[in-house]
Amino acid sequence: MSTLQVVTVPPTAAHEATVIWLHGLGDSGAGWYFLAEHLGPQFPGIRWLFPNAPLRALAANDMSMTPAWFNVAGFDKASGMQQVDEQGMLESVATIDKIIQQELATGAKVILGGFSQGCVITLLTAVSTKERLAGVIGASGWLALGEKATQQMMTDVSKAAPFLICHGDEDPVVKHRWGRASARYLAKIGYNVEFKEYTGLAHAVNQEEVDDIAQFIRKQLSDAKL
Repeated sequence: MSTLQVVTVPPTAAHEATVIWLHGLGDSGAGWYFLAEHLGPQFPGIRWLFPNAPLRALAANDMSMTPAWFNVAGFDKASGMQQVDEQGMLESVATIDKIIQQELATGAKVILGGFSQGCVITLLTAVSTKERLAGVIGASGWLALGEKATQQMMTDVSKAAPFLICHGDEDPVVKHRWGRASARYLAKIGYNVEFKEYTGLAHAVNQEEVDDIAQFIRKQLSDAKL
């Protein structure tokens, strides 16, 4: 995978942490710029990175070139389960892991997050990275690749990072139960996971979720200073 274009929002104070946020299928980094606009004033020391997924000939879109972290057969998780693009997922994981390494080299803490497809890559990267993350945020997604993700790819250092997994209970694209099951599974095998669900929320984020994300970021940056 070639180098990704990244929408960057610089810190307004001394750089202490970086949030890397991965968008969903068909979206772009700019589509999540609002997160930095909303939370930036609360966290002046954070650099926000919103990478753009590469264009792929998407099977679900009549092979039209579409921004995607991996290929899918349809626009719901059930279709994705029928034909899993493991190679595409692992290529994206490797690319995001390089960005993590680059940010850690600056001395900053790194929090990784993502929505939908971006959540899939976030969770896979988080369990397989050899780097120490300050926190992991997964929104409206799931842990892909089953046992391979946790038995073959999992690293010891990955369990040091706290996870916040968020999901709307009316999500028609990635069913709420898949996010909840992913959170429960990660907790069962030893990860520190907090699961938040949002009544009436579809495949989107709302203000309550953004507030929970802010609280999570604040706690992880505070704990990192202890």
